[in-house]
Amino acid sequence: MDRPPPPRLLAIAGRSGGGKTRLVVRLLPCLKARGFRVATLKHSHHTVDPDPPGKDSRLHREAGAAETVLATPGRTVHIQETPDAEPALTDLLARLGAVDLVLLEGFKGAAVPRLEAWRPAAGEPPLAAADPGAFRALAAPGAEAPVTIPVVDADAPWAVADRVVAEAAPIAIP
Repeated sequence: MDRPPPPRLLAIAGRSGGGKTRLVVRLLPCLKARGFRVATLKHSHHTVDPDPPGKDSRLHREAGAAETVLATPGRTVHIQETPDAEPALTDLLARLGAVDLVLLEGFKGAAVPRLEAWRPAAGEPPLAAADPGAFRALAAPGAEAPVTIPVVDADAPWAVADRVVAEAAPIAIP
């Protein structure tokens, strides 16, 4: 049986306030319109709980379930308790379903191809100015930035989507 091609992966990186989430949200409709099935993985340094108090699935977790899956007709939520350590990126990727492209946001330590989201209004220079080898390209308003790597207009999501498709690299998911 033929296996589907491995998904491609690209991280959207940048400083806080640099426009990473805004860029991802603007890219998704462009990539979907091109026929890509896209997964996003967002890392946060903050603890979040998408399971409201008093709900049955929350009660399962509070009673000791190490994992809880909430299945509905249109959505599945998988909550895994990881009190001792954060899951590795490879473990998270292995949990994904059949997708063509994975966009990461916030996985600063991951050794993957990156596109920097940068806004001059944030008041900081682009990360790529100091470390151009760490990035494949930069998305900035008006496609102008003080860097030596390719720059694409962050306000032209179709153009950024072109760059994402060109720069994303195949990944092997265990």
